[in-house]
Amino acid sequence: MLHIADLLEQRQESLHLTLVAGKSGLTREITSSDISSPGLILAGFTDRFPSRRMQVLGETEVMYIRSMEAEHRRSVLDEFLAGDVPVVFVTKGLEPPAELLAIAEERAIPVLQSTLKTGEFYRRIKPFLEEEFAPATAIHGSLADVYGVGLLFVGASGIGKSECVLDLVERGHRLVADDVVLVRRRGFDVLIGQAHEHQQHHMEIRGIGIIDVRALFGVRAVRQQKRIEVIVQLEHWREAANYDRTGLDRDTTQILGTTIPRLVIPLNPGKNITVISEVVAMDHLLRYAGVDSAHLFEQNLRLLMRPVRDYLEEDYE
Repeated sequence: MLHIADLLEQRQESLHLTLVAGKSGLTREITSSDISSPGLILAGFTDRFPSRRMQVLGETEVMYIRSMEAEHRRSVLDEFLAGDVPVVFVTKGLEPPAELLAIAEERAIPVLQSTLKTGEFYRRIKPFLEEEFAPATAIHGSLADVYGVGLLFVGASGIGKSECVLDLVERGHRLVADDVVLVRRRGFDVLIGQAHEHQQHHMEIRGIGIIDVRALFGVRAVRQQKRIEVIVQLEHWREAANYDRTGLDRDTTQILGTTIPRLVIPLNPGKNITVISEVVAMDHLLRYAGVDSAHLFEQNLRLLMRPVRDYLEEDYE
């Protein structure tokens, strides 16, 4: 939940904001990341005006409002602020019209003045709003950066996710989050994972307890966040299970509506899951570069089998 007061506190310096009216409305809630200019409502067309959206008045809008007759200006601004607008931003350090300030005070609608140009103001505030309103979830697992690839290890409690990531860190890779991974979706298909702010670079290792990875292995062994690119699901070996042997049919899973490749790795005594994880990351990099080893192997095998197939097809005896 984001309030106007939160936005002012967190972005006052970067957005060069000054509160000029509506102080009593700082508790208003921002319910959407959408932000726009009033557009045709200033000309009297109100049918398509979006309610509950933050509004920005740039130089064009302010000059247009000032060109109106006083009585008409009051009527237009009254209609403009009747749409339950949570906040009004006035850019370029322009002095807001007196009528706007008066109506905003009456209705407890904060008016924030910014010295930034309108385009720069949009450029700075949109990433903040997208981050605040991005779809998010929490996943039980461990996230590591392996050769630049974000591997999210999931599986039953106690199966060895943390131990696997700890071994990867010892081999020079980086811990992102352990036990609880906070995931946010950026855009349509980018998932960013990070640790809880109070957990960060700590891990729980059964039999040892809580350890500080950054203190033990150095600052290069951790990172704040990482894009999740492959899900590695660890499970105990099951004799009756049908595990992928070729890699031709890739399994996927959905997180926040985004499709992510998933590999199921069965665990049995003697299996080096750390090396396998490194191979998973390197294979993903190869696939990203357009090299699919499994399909190339299949194509080469088909080419080798073609003479035999042609011979059998031409055998008329």
